This record gives sequence, C-alpha cells and structure tokens, in this order.
Amino acid sequence: MPFILGYVALILATMFVYQMIRKVLSPKADYGSLKTVTFGDESSVSSNGVASVVSIVFLFILWGSFTASSALPSFLHVPGPFKGDTSFTYTAQDEAGVEDEATVFARVHTFGTDVEDPAAEGADDGFAKNDIVTVEAGRSKLIRVDQNDERGRDDGVTIVAVNGTPLEAGGRVRVDGGQVGMTPKGTLNFIPSKGIQMDPLWLPSPDTVVSRFFKLMTEGYQNSTLVEHLGYSLFRVVIGFLFGAIVGIPLGYAMGLSGWFRGWFDPIVEFMRPVPPLALIPLVIIWAGIGEIGKIILLFLAALWIMAIAARAGVSGVNITKVHAAYSLGASKFQILRHVIIPNSLPEIFTGARVAMGVCWGTVVAAELVAATEGAGMMIMVASRFQLTDIVIVGIILIGIIGYCIDILFRQAEKYLVPWKGRS
Repeated sequence: MPFILGYVALILATMFVYQMIRKVLSPKADYGSLKTVTFGDESSVSSNGVASVVSIVFLFILWGSFTASSALPSFLHVPGPFKGDTSFTYTAQDEAGVEDEATVFARVHTFGTDVEDPAAEGADDGFAKNDIVTVEAGRSKLIRVDQNDERGRDDGVTIVAVNGTPLEAGGRVRVDGGQVGMTPKGTLNFIPSKGIQMDPLWLPSPDTVVSRFFKLMTEGYQNSTLVEHLGYSLFRVVIGFLFGAIVGIPLGYAMGLSGWFRGWFDPIVEFMRPVPPLALIPLVIIWAGIGEIGKIILLFLAALWIMAIAARAGVSGVNITKVHAAYSLGASKFQILRHVIIPNSLPEIFTGARVAMGVCWGTVVAAELVAATEGAGMMIMVASRFQLTDIVIVGIILIGIIGYCIDILFRQAEKYLVPWKGRS
C-alpha cells in the first residue's frame, strides 16, 4: 500500500511540476488555455510525453527495487530476505518436569549456493544438545532437535519454549532473523524473514531479463531464434486479422444497411461476440487439426465479430442529415455509400481494428498451444513449464511492445486516412 500511494503521489507531483514549468515558459491568456473538456475531437487531448517517460522509468525503478536489481543503488532496494547467521534457544521438558536448554545455530544462505555449517558455541551438558542447520533464504526448515538429544520425543520429552517464550503446537515465536513455529507433532520449524523482495523464481530483476533477452537473440530457444518466434506469431496474427476484417467489415455494412441482413446475422454475431476465442480451441482442433490452419482460424474468429460490430456501429452512427443532403444534391445510392457512409464509418472501423488486433495478440498465445513448434506463445508456455520466468517476461514484454507499435501504426493511418474524424 505505501508503494501504491507513493506511485499516485509521484503522478500528482509530476503533473504539478510540469504544469508550473509550462506556465512559466509559455503563459497563455486566450480561450484555448481554458479548454478542459474534449468535445468529439480526440486530437484536443494528446498524450503527455513527459508523463509517459516518468511513468515508465518509475515502474522500472519499482520493479528493480522489489527484485534487488544490480542496476539500482542498494538504498533503493526494499528489505530483502534475511541472510547470515542466527541462533535461538529452545527449552525441552521431560515427563518428570525437568527442563533443559539447548541452542540451534542456523546459517541462512542464497538459494543454490553451497555453504559450510555454522560453528556451535557454548556447553550442552544436559539431555538437550545444540543443533546446527543451514537454510536457504526465503525457505523454511523443519528441525528435529531431538535427533541428537540424549532423550527425545519417544521418551516423552517435549519442547515448551523458545528463547524463554512459551510455545505450543501451531504457535510461533519471533527470533533474530525470523520466526520459529511448532508443527502439530511438536517439531520446530525455522522460518527466516522473507522481507518484501520478490523471489527470482517468481519475478527476476530487470537486468536479468535484459541479459536473457540478448542471450535469446544470439542463441535462440527451442531450436528457433527470438526473431523467428516473434515472426511466426506476427504472421499468424496479421493473417487471422486480415481474414477477419475481409469478412467482418462487409458483414457489418450489410447489417447496418439492410434490415433483412441485420435480422439474419444479428443473433449470430451477438451470440458469438461474448464467447471467448479460447473456448473454441477444441472445435478448431476437430475442424482443422493442429496445423497452421487451425491457429489462423482461431485468430480469424477472434477478429471477425469485433470487425463486424465495428462496421455495423459505424454505419448506424452516420449523421442522417448528411444522407439527406446527398440525396437533395441528386446522389445515387452507390454515391451515398461511397462518399457518405464509408467515409463516416471509417473511424469506428479503425477503432474496431485496434481492439481486434489486441484481442488477436491475446489469443495467439493460446493458439500456439495447439502443437506449435515456433511462436512467442509457444516460447512462453514451454519456458513456464521449466520455471524460466525471465524468458516468460521477455516474451510478454515483446508481445506488448509489438502490439503497442501496431496500435501506433493504426492510429497514424487513421490520422492520415480519416482526417475528418471528430468533425461534423
């Protein structure tokens, strides 16, 4: 929660500082400076580049802080798991009520590294003997302290306290470097402090992901280079989207212009629209097998209904006064379609295309699960099975970047091809 509040505070602070600097450098007193609401014209509000840069940089700093990235100074790292030597004392009691104390010396080390056992100090003359354990950071360790004691659990000896604090089954006691709990059977469980850093298995650091990216570029993964994986995914998405647009746009125009076509196809479109493409995978496998055709059909179905609805909405949203004006000037039905309906419906179609492309990118991962040997989705899924989280994140980031670049291309094409958007 503090980091979420800090993120919100950073957004507000950056906005305030930017506006103050802008006001000082370029003061305005005209009506344009008073505009605070957008009325139809999307271009009146554009993305602030400074805010975008600050947002991305802060997110990477936040990511690096929670993963102890070597690219950041240590004072920016959030508290991590405890590592080092610690000890605690337990109190054992026999059936006669006689108590004895012994010490457990623990060494907490980084996962995957070999370490020596810590040194034991102090005398252990009673029936309870000192113990030595090593624990991996972020993990826990069950400690059978009675294995080397003169008398143990089978002799009626139980552990009643840790560091002088009474302890029962299911309870926990705080010690230096973590906590000590007791299982229902009376075994001690040492749990080192985990801090709030993310385990590399769940979330690797940014520098680890960058290193993996360059390794994938040079060595590849699963017998294909990274460029080949992304190329296959992009090819499938583009082909599936194009077929969806080629079929969906005319279908949407027909539904928007003809009551018969709308009555015939509207139930089908509205029925299929909320069905997720992933639910169609079993049918696609039955219909088209597990080859490339099946993957493209799945992406085609993901784009088809979105493009049909976008085209239908574009036709339905044409201002009727424009149609009446064209008729009054003697235009034919074909001329009205060519010069009035199609130009005025293009903004809705471009919006639908951007949405459909995003859905196709989200579906390609599932489509490549169908016996694919190349593709970003296949790379992500295979890496996840082997818990190679850095490869998974590389694939997710690259899919997002490519999808964002495609969206930018659509927006630029819309500005060039539909300059009248937002204007009456």
